[in-house]
Amino acid sequence: MKKTGCVIVALFLALCVSIFVNGITLLGLGAKSAKSIVKAEPIKKFEEQVLVEGHGDGKIAVIPLDGIIAYGANGELGDSLVEDLKAAFRQAEEDPSIKAVVMSVDSPGGEVTASDAIYHEIQKFSRRKPLVYYINSIGASGAYYASCGATWVMCNETSFTGSIGVIISTLNYRDLFGKIGLQSVVFKSGKFKDMLNGAREMTPEESAYVQGLIMQSYGKFVGIVAKARKLDETALRNGVADGRILSGTDAYQAKLVDQLGYIEDAYDKARELGEAKGASVVLYKRGFSFSNFARFFGQSSEAKDVKIDLLQGMPDLKPGRVYLLPPFFAP
Repeated sequence: MKKTGCVIVALFLALCVSIFVNGITLLGLGAKSAKSIVKAEPIKKFEEQVLVEGHGDGKIAVIPLDGIIAYGANGELGDSLVEDLKAAFRQAEEDPSIKAVVMSVDSPGGEVTASDAIYHEIQKFSRRKPLVYYINSIGASGAYYASCGATWVMCNETSFTGSIGVIISTLNYRDLFGKIGLQSVVFKSGKFKDMLNGAREMTPEESAYVQGLIMQSYGKFVGIVAKARKLDETALRNGVADGRILSGTDAYQAKLVDQLGYIEDAYDKARELGEAKGASVVLYKRGFSFSNFARFFGQSSEAKDVKIDLLQGMPDLKPGRVYLLPPFFAP
């Protein structure tokens, strides 16, 4: 009887060990399988809308860049302009069916650091796959800065581009304060701490310091343009890099762009550079998410006051920030 009991216990323990070992094995195989699936099919943040049907292998991805370039700006693709562009480039790079990218641009520029970050991402992507940077109505200042990382730059004859320069502005309201009986009282730790205080005039030393900051950013901008476009930097400084807006025709003559044409010509150039003659063209667009859905209804439930904004469409520039923008956007 004791022998039978021992045998039953031994068999039960063996069964438990077998189940445990098999469970661990299955978990390992499942993890391996999951890893291989994730590797083969990376999660796609953006949906693809077919713009042009192809008759061959491969696709050309169109990534939009619209509006003011800023870290706090909402992009066409999602909540954060800079971060969403990074995600779009990553998705296009990891997708073997994407042979090249066309950036479709309508932007007057924006913050220096955000523009530099986008330029850096475009430059990185262009080392792996061709990127055609197409300027629609406007691609000036910071938006032109970003183009210097692309494989090929195009625009229409009537596009506005260039505006190679840096701007910073503030408001001086000293006289207004005097008229209404207000006075600004400032306690500061150093002489430059309130150098953009609009309640007083800037000192010559402060003006020289701010101008030095501007010229530092300008020097980097001109250097990047000169290197990307293979132009003499001194000639560029003494020529079109004085902040002026250029038409597409003038920009082409000044060698700031590689080609004039329409967006369809940009698609063809991307097919050529990507060696995908019959590739279809797809637009990266924001897909459905619960956060977007909730935000939409959140905006819909806001107050429905009717407002007439005479400056509608103008960028909300922050005093004291450094921008790569055409001069007519400065307050």
